[in-house]
Amino acid sequence: MNAAELDVRHYGHEDLPEIRQTIIDVHAEAQGDDQDDEFKEKFPWFVDHWGGNPAYSCVIAYDGDEAVGFAYGAPSASRREWWREYLDPAPVRSRTYSYSELAVVAKWRKKGVAELLSRALLSGREEDLAVLLVDIGHPRVQALYESWGFRKIGERRPFPDSPLYAVMLAELPLE
Repeated sequence: MNAAELDVRHYGHEDLPEIRQTIIDVHAEAQGDDQDDEFKEKFPWFVDHWGGNPAYSCVIAYDGDEAVGFAYGAPSASRREWWREYLDPAPVRSRTYSYSELAVVAKWRKKGVAELLSRALLSGREEDLAVLLVDIGHPRVQALYESWGFRKIGERRPFPDSPLYAVMLAELPLE
């Protein structure tokens, strides 16, 4: 099976109780042994934080009944787009969708699932731009986002204990 044959389902804030554990399980499987125990414990907080936003949106790809990947985020509050500090001048069109998380289980990687999920999440958005963070220790992931139209505009450490991330911005709709 290839990515085009997957069933991609869309969810919103009201669906979080139904999909929360699926997201946590897929993330854990996707991270495997690479995920440290401390972040594994913190991840449910991030799911609840993002899912608590009334405008939260999520897509999950299924192979039959098995979830194989997800992507989620939410629109940024108007005029509170934190990425603006990296551009002078900032774009006039600034309504921003914050793309928070993408995970694909190992056996489905390199089959186009990440792009399928990203495009499903971002297509039809009313926002002008999408912003995301990529760990600078993963240059191939950054290159993948660049191939979809994102560009690096700076670097940021959102929490004192987090890695350094590339701040990436794209105009919507994606190319």
